[in-house]
Amino acid sequence: MAKKDTVIEIAGRQLKLSNLEKVLYPAVGFTKGQVIDYFVRIAPVLLPHLEGRPLTLKRYPEGVDGMYFYEKSCPKHRPDWVQTAPIWSSGRNDYIQFCLAQDIPTLVWAANLADLELHTSLSRAKKMEEPTMMVFDLDPGPPADIVLCCRVALGLREIFERFNLQAFAKTSGSKGLQIYVPLNTPVTYDDTKTFSHALARLLEQEHPDLVVSDMKKSLRVGKIFVDWSQNDIHKTTVNVYSLRAKERPTVSTPVSWEEVEKCLKKRDPNLLVFESAQVLNRVQKMGDIFEPVLTLKQRLPRAAELGEQSGSSSGKQAVVRKPRSNAGKGKPARKPANSSRPAQQAG
Repeated sequence: MAKKDTVIEIAGRQLKLSNLEKVLYPAVGFTKGQVIDYFVRIAPVLLPHLEGRPLTLKRYPEGVDGMYFYEKSCPKHRPDWVQTAPIWSSGRNDYIQFCLAQDIPTLVWAANLADLELHTSLSRAKKMEEPTMMVFDLDPGPPADIVLCCRVALGLREIFERFNLQAFAKTSGSKGLQIYVPLNTPVTYDDTKTFSHALARLLEQEHPDLVVSDMKKSLRVGKIFVDWSQNDIHKTTVNVYSLRAKERPTVSTPVSWEEVEKCLKKRDPNLLVFESAQVLNRVQKMGDIFEPVLTLKQRLPRAAELGEQSGSSSGKQAVVRKPRSNAGKGKPARKPANSSRPAQQAG
């Protein structure tokens, strides 16, 4: 079939788009044109989270049911206005020119390449050694699901509150939940990895029936893998508001802690599944509830402080509480405070 090209102008840039009618999500008939439309409409809240961060493309030229590939090096056939950043690769012993998605035309150009998923670094290209955030990727091992992730997430939040740290949740857009702790202060990956690993191990020790910190799949059955290893200069996580290459066009979506609590209480995993149209409506009503991750400055505690806090918590184990039963038995849940790599992508 011959390619059908369409030339558009957006934000002063001319772009040639191909096969806009091509179906990329066969189960629901979601086309490339609809993918591009989503990224254009979500751009006002998406772009600030992409700005300055090396982008790994994950391309699905034949749609979500076909073959896909990762692309770290920004394609050589890119328009000359697509910005790039040279990032040193110890594996290649050379610099890789990563794409930077700085504007709407670049988003559209990438979407036209069937880059459905946007995977970015936890740091910005100008200071690759300094992550601006710490992340915990909660991955449920079947038959566990995102409901159990919510239980672990609320436990993590309570630990962070002991250190006066705010954390923010988003769905992976797949089957899990991801918890972000904004830092935006001088810190290294050694710092964030050491702290996150210690915290994951603490949760595993205190709740061995619920949490695992080792990535071996054989250990994950019915448990939540608290993936601390994403806090690494060589790794990426799926960016907030990115589409995911699933059966339906689901999105990695910011969620409030009230929504996390509701999902746990109702034990309904569908409460935390959002498709592109739903996300656009949410943003229109709620704005970008993930925005504080970009700006909130917080001090990362030392890993040793975890033991000190655990020992000073009136002898209690950490935090991961069971939800109240429908019959209302048990103690009430704690009221919330107000407040690129081919084999290593998160979620």
